[in-house]
Amino acid sequence: MKVEGGQGQGQARFSDLSRRRRPSRAEPDEDGLRQQTRPRSNGSRYITYGEEIIDHKFVKCERRVNEHIGSTDFIEKGTDNVVFRTCNEERNRVVFQIGTSDAVRALTAAQLVCKDVAAVDINMGCPRSFSISGGMGAALLTKPELIHDILTTLKRNLDTPVTCKIRLLKSSQDTVELARRIEKTGVSALAVHGRRVADRPRDPAKWSEIADVVAALSIPVIANGDVFEYDDFRCVKDATGASSVMVARGALWNASIFSPKGKVSWEDVKRDYIRKSILWDNDIKSTKHTLKEMIMHYSSLELPEGKAVIKSESLADLVQLYGEEKYYKVFLSTKQRLAYNCAVFFVFATSEAEKPCSYTLQLTCACCLFIFLYRASSILSLSPSISGVSWHKFVIR
Repeated sequence: MKVEGGQGQGQARFSDLSRRRRPSRAEPDEDGLRQQTRPRSNGSRYITYGEEIIDHKFVKCERRVNEHIGSTDFIEKGTDNVVFRTCNEERNRVVFQIGTSDAVRALTAAQLVCKDVAAVDINMGCPRSFSISGGMGAALLTKPELIHDILTTLKRNLDTPVTCKIRLLKSSQDTVELARRIEKTGVSALAVHGRRVADRPRDPAKWSEIADVVAALSIPVIANGDVFEYDDFRCVKDATGASSVMVARGALWNASIFSPKGKVSWEDVKRDYIRKSILWDNDIKSTKHTLKEMIMHYSSLELPEGKAVIKSESLADLVQLYGEEKYYKVFLSTKQRLAYNCAVFFVFATSEAEKPCSYTLQLTCACCLFIFLYRASSILSLSPSISGVSWHKFVIR
């Protein structure tokens, strides 16, 4: 998910969302794919909410700096499994979304990552069985005391902004009452999905009930539901009066939804996504999930392409499937040169002095990394953005 906030830090970014003015339409990049990760001319930004990560899993992770690609990785201890990956470039643009049913555990998870993200979000809207059975997601909607405990615990102990997302309750009045209780905890923004737990994705979102929440609150409200075209952003804002608009499936299927000029071919988006996945060594399960979503929407998983994606076990398999061997070869050779240059500089430093200056080594690695990123973004015509790989839900002001 991407939220568009201001240039300021912390609370200010989300406070800016409450300004009820019409957004200026920024010009997209040439292919319309990378607009979501760059600041607009009016100083505001898109902010990405990552996928929901369960607190039980995240508290078992450790933070590592990945010098090869310039990312910050949270690795499951005892494994090489990357549970969450971000980078300094996205520090003020990514919101970490937690699935939780316990205030202390949620805080422990948030404290691990809070200095690397723009905000921490508690998912209270997921209707999937695995989430509800664990007392998380939409299960929290019937537990206002627990909601209060979780949110106030985070607010008391974090300097990072805290947000949450809910679904509609049985009646609009119930939804408004819950939203007011959430506002009193001091959260920076509230996202409202315009469907109830029992509703199906094909059921139309109830924008009018989101408008009731907007009218009742003073904090920014982010409207979510049925955004599949660029013009839908304006339609939702006009119908709800919300500060911002969130898009999930629409962006997952075709990220060029952010272009005022209209969508580009999903085949072009798919190719760009695969290349970004290669560039950032994206998790194969995450990559396959996004590709399957695209294929299910535009084609069918029962066709040869879908079946091949399902069977793929590595990025190398996807590279071969989509004919990106040349791109992959350039990427690997550039990555190898980066590792070689770092090694050469290290040997040079140790030969000049018994104890090389750590600052010199850090600077050397940073220079090598910059060269690597520059080459990757120029030769391969890609913007170095991890959000481009892991888009999940987006919000536009």
